[in-house]
Amino acid sequence: MPGGGEGGAVVALLRPGRVSAPSEARCRRGSPGPGFALCPLPLLAGPGFMDLYMMNCELLATCSALGYLEGDVYHKEPDCLESVKDLIRYLRYEDETRDVRQQLGAAQILQNDLLPLIAQYPQDKLLFDAVVRLMVNLTQPALLCFGKVPHDPGSRHCFLQVVSYLQAYKEAFASEKVFGVLSEKLYHLLQLDWEQRQEEDNLLVERILLLVRNVLHIPADPEEEKSVDDDASAHDRVLWAMHVSGMDDLLKFLASSSAEQQWGLHVLEIVSLMFRDQDPEQLAATGQARPAKEQAADVRDLELLRQRELAERKSRAFQRGSRHSRFGGSYVVQGLKSIGDRDLVFHKGLHNLKDHSHDLGKEPRRVPRRRQPAREAEPCRRSALNVRLFLREFCGDFLESCYNPLMHLVKDQLLREKSQQHDETYYLWAMAFFMAFNRGRHFRPELVSETVSVRAFHFIEQNLTAYYEAMLLDKKEATSWARRMHLALKAYRELLTTVQEMDRSPDEAVRDSSRIIKNNIFYLMEYRELFLALFRKFEESRQPRSFLRDLVETTHLFLKMLEAFCRGRNNLVVQSKRVRRKKQPRAGRAAPPAQPRAPQELEELWPSLAEQLGACAQGAEPLPEDVVPFDATSETPVEEQRAEAMVRIQDSLLGHQAPAALTLLRSAREVWPEQDVFGSPQAALEEEIQLLRQILFAPLPRQAAPEVEEPGEEEEEEEEEVEEELASVQVSEKEFSFLDYLKRFASASVVKAYVLLLRGYRQNSAHTNHCVAKMLHRIAYDLKMEALLFQLSVFCIFNRLLSDPLATAYKELVTFAKYILGKFFALAATNKKVYVELLFWKTTATVREMTEGYGSLQEGEDSGARRAPKWTLQEEEELRELYLKYKGVEGADVIGSILAHLRAPSRTRKQVIKQLVRLGLAESVRDFPRERKGTRLVLWTEEQELELQRLFEEFQGADDILGNIMKHLTAKRSKARVVEKLLSLGLVAERKELYKKRKRKPGLPGMSEDRSPWGAAGREDPAEEEEEESDSEEEEEAAWEEGGAGDRATEGPREQGTENQAAPEQDVQGLAHHLRQGGLAGSLLWLQNCLNRAAEDREEDGTAQPVPLVPLLEENEDAMENQGFQKLLRKVGVRAPANEQESFWRIPAKLSPEQLRRLAASVAQEESEGEEGSPGGPDAGPEQRAQALQTLRLARRKRGAPALPEEETPGPEQPPVSPGSDLQRVRPVQSQLGPKRSRVIHSDDDEDPEIQAEAPAQPDPTSDREGTRPPRRRKRLRIEEEEED
Repeated sequence: MPGGGEGGAVVALLRPGRVSAPSEARCRRGSPGPGFALCPLPLLAGPGFMDLYMMNCELLATCSALGYLEGDVYHKEPDCLESVKDLIRYLRYEDETRDVRQQLGAAQILQNDLLPLIAQYPQDKLLFDAVVRLMVNLTQPALLCFGKVPHDPGSRHCFLQVVSYLQAYKEAFASEKVFGVLSEKLYHLLQLDWEQRQEEDNLLVERILLLVRNVLHIPADPEEEKSVDDDASAHDRVLWAMHVSGMDDLLKFLASSSAEQQWGLHVLEIVSLMFRDQDPEQLAATGQARPAKEQAADVRDLELLRQRELAERKSRAFQRGSRHSRFGGSYVVQGLKSIGDRDLVFHKGLHNLKDHSHDLGKEPRRVPRRRQPAREAEPCRRSALNVRLFLREFCGDFLESCYNPLMHLVKDQLLREKSQQHDETYYLWAMAFFMAFNRGRHFRPELVSETVSVRAFHFIEQNLTAYYEAMLLDKKEATSWARRMHLALKAYRELLTTVQEMDRSPDEAVRDSSRIIKNNIFYLMEYRELFLALFRKFEESRQPRSFLRDLVETTHLFLKMLEAFCRGRNNLVVQSKRVRRKKQPRAGRAAPPAQPRAPQELEELWPSLAEQLGACAQGAEPLPEDVVPFDATSETPVEEQRAEAMVRIQDSLLGHQAPAALTLLRSAREVWPEQDVFGSPQAALEEEIQLLRQILFAPLPRQAAPEVEEPGEEEEEEEEEVEEELASVQVSEKEFSFLDYLKRFASASVVKAYVLLLRGYRQNSAHTNHCVAKMLHRIAYDLKMEALLFQLSVFCIFNRLLSDPLATAYKELVTFAKYILGKFFALAATNKKVYVELLFWKTTATVREMTEGYGSLQEGEDSGARRAPKWTLQEEEELRELYLKYKGVEGADVIGSILAHLRAPSRTRKQVIKQLVRLGLAESVRDFPRERKGTRLVLWTEEQELELQRLFEEFQGADDILGNIMKHLTAKRSKARVVEKLLSLGLVAERKELYKKRKRKPGLPGMSEDRSPWGAAGREDPAEEEEEESDSEEEEEAAWEEGGAGDRATEGPREQGTENQAAPEQDVQGLAHHLRQGGLAGSLLWLQNCLNRAAEDREEDGTAQPVPLVPLLEENEDAMENQGFQKLLRKVGVRAPANEQESFWRIPAKLSPEQLRRLAASVAQEESEGEEGSPGGPDAGPEQRAQALQTLRLARRKRGAPALPEEETPGPEQPPVSPGSDLQRVRPVQSQLGPKRSRVIHSDDDEDPEIQAEAPAQPDPTSDREGTRPPRRRKRLRIEEEEED
């Protein structure tokens, strides 16, 4: 609700008027009149340099041109309309101090000129519209003018000055004549049909509503309105003027009319400001005889005040002595020490001894502003009786005809985001106010049916959670978010109260509706967890005490309804959400792996497993059906899951679960049928049993399990890596227990909030004190957690309560305090440490240790399984010996060595380190930093070097030296490390000596009719070729990693001469020759051109990137799928797709331009005798030339290009193309007949080069025939990707 004199901060944080933007846009922006200066700078020099009451001359002249007031008649000047528009322009260009606004307010332009203008000339449409626009601008809230309440003194002074002028405007608007003119104009505008209503009419309606909104929003001046209740304030006088003029009836019409729905939010905002000072329950009781219950409550309050006054008077009488003594005397207080070791000397009368404190005379500690308690909102003020009566009648009519349609309309606009920011706060206010008024008047649930539903609960819960999260994130605006959260909490409480009231309704249908709503809200977890979250994050510096009071009362109501709901049901099922967090294992010591079984043990185990398998074969023992070997949603690769399935089969056998192992074997065979890893699909039972026996005896590699962390241990080591948590919410149902839910409130954060509210028990109402006592009683008595209240601050409150003269008025609190103190002293008789525990807030674990004995958590049954076992004397001695043994070993992991030789296998690294610190063998856990992955350099030992040398000499004559060494090497290392070590030992001179030697195939005699260019006679074995391809890929990757030159086509540096290059070039030429005979001459020419283009680009750019080979024609696609062509690409050095994310072969970045040209020449060696780019050489025969030209025509016809004349060659001018594109002007290609399709990569497809759009053929741009229009240059794209090693 609007605040006081410092800007009137409102709950909704007012926005600029909804009409301000369009209306300002329609202001005349032409040149100003003569003598008017648009520049606002010379108007004011600032508040510190001149008196603001001295108006600027131009502004004074403009105001003087408005007119003058003579008696009660206002005479306007001829330039009155233009002067009003000039004032609007002045306000538009005012500075950050709002100088123009301050000068107009000091001159009282609105009171003396603007209001008389609209009252005297309401028929002048243009003038009336302009004056209303100006008044809307002048009366807008100061918070909108300045953006926020300024902090610096100068701006804050300007802010308060503007607020004072607004308060003066509100006094002037408390006139029946002014509101009568506005109501009359608004009535005539609303009488117009939509067909007759112009846009200017709608704008004027909106401006009038905004003007009323601005006037009602102006805060009251607390200094001027220090009146008692039932006295008329400025706000009351404005409301009475609205009532007399009929403005309230127009507002009810706008809220209920279906034709005026666009003004719904304006009306709701005005209504919320009308009732901002009213209490709904008091307003509903206005004009009625007070119930006997309320009268009794008033009598009780008066009696309490009277008893308190009598008790204080009696106490003062006892403190005074019968005789007056001029000498007060000095006394020694035994048992009370002073600053030193002596007893305190007291120099005042004995009656003052009770109030003595060592803190007397000390300077109070200054509390920082950010830690000061949040300020309370202004209390509700009771208006004059006639105003309250008219407001009560307004509320009744509003509920009857307007509430449900208006709330439905506003809710729809909020959900569709047709409103402005924070407009939902008006909706929440209206829900809380009118539902409370409906309860206090005559409860009729049909009047508020729109907001009594599960959807209303959900809407409030969503907004409450959103405000709560925004308050935590937006620290600067935390107070505003807390205010909005308080408003949502009030609406939530009123909704619960209405549902509770529906339970008492005599109508069965109403009670059924209430039961359905309670079923839904008690079932969902969000509504039950809401109060716990609000208690845990309560901050006194951001949220006022009133918020805590409403939160405590709402929680009391919710628990009361939930307890009553559960009382009549034996098994209440509710929704439960569990957040499962997947944590990445830390880079540290893994848990010790399972010890491998000895062969003798496995031999003894196998007969029993074989017997179980035989029983399964005979059907005597059923096979389990819920075995799944593969998890499709897991992020683990498929190959690793296959290995894990094999380990699971072995674990099942070791666990004497042969049927499960057999079922898992058969399921894994269906998932991974390739290579018969889990047996062939037609395997018999005997074969499966033999396979299971092999799995049982096989030394399968097992992944290291992550280190088992001790539950409950805190993160004490700073070097611990942060674990990435992937949370997944699992929704399930469980049986609800009210006692278990109540245990969630037994925490220090909740108890702190209740104790904070209990501290002001004198200011609290009786209901609030009852709510506090009830919750603390639930914790202390129902949950047996009274030790949670054993805290010094709580006992101080109890002491003040028991010594209060009016303690009899708080019987419930006094009884509870005596119960807690009795429990405390009973426990103190057996546990003397509870006096020290008074200084600290406690957890439930501490409470259990206090009551059951310290160390009971470690000895209890519930926690013993979760706690680490105690170290025995023998284990401590063994740990001490192992530490002293491995302490001096240089470069060794001391903790890892201890864990490897420790007899107790369940100890973790952290437990060992902590025990070493406890024993005094180490100073702190930082003496044993956790080893990081990838930072440890593994050195070659002398034995490993000798083993490597022996293996090299053994396999030196083999075809695959490196492969055999890697298979027989004991210490597993990468190929790159083995190659480096062989080179450093001098066993090989260069890396190529370690490449796998391939046996060359004999020359291919001829081609068969098969589609493959190799024919049936010359085709290699597919399995052998696949093996060679995989070996070639591995060698290529190793060569690029180690800095080699690629494949055998470029395996040596240029300095080796042509002798080392002759063999690979001959291989390339031989392969190219057979491919030409197989009909792939065109693809070979495309490959040659790609290599040449790549060389040219690398020379021009000076940089090299992997260039993909993109076959755009179908003949080139077929060639890329041909095994012989792929073998040629490998010989040339082109890299195959590295993984499933790549689709194209790539020219590696390691190849230099010279190497690329040499490879291109090797591919086209047969045509080197002829001219480059011509269909044939100069010595080519006419038949060959004619055949080549015919092939070129066919190829161009397939691409949609005009055929090339017999003696015409492509022109020299060519657009730049990609080296990987085959849509360029190249030498004629040999092609097969038949229709072909062409694919075009557009320039806007560069994000995904694999997406190729089907496009119709386009004419070739190389044709230069006369009479043909040259086609538009096609956009081409060179696709470059980073080479992935």
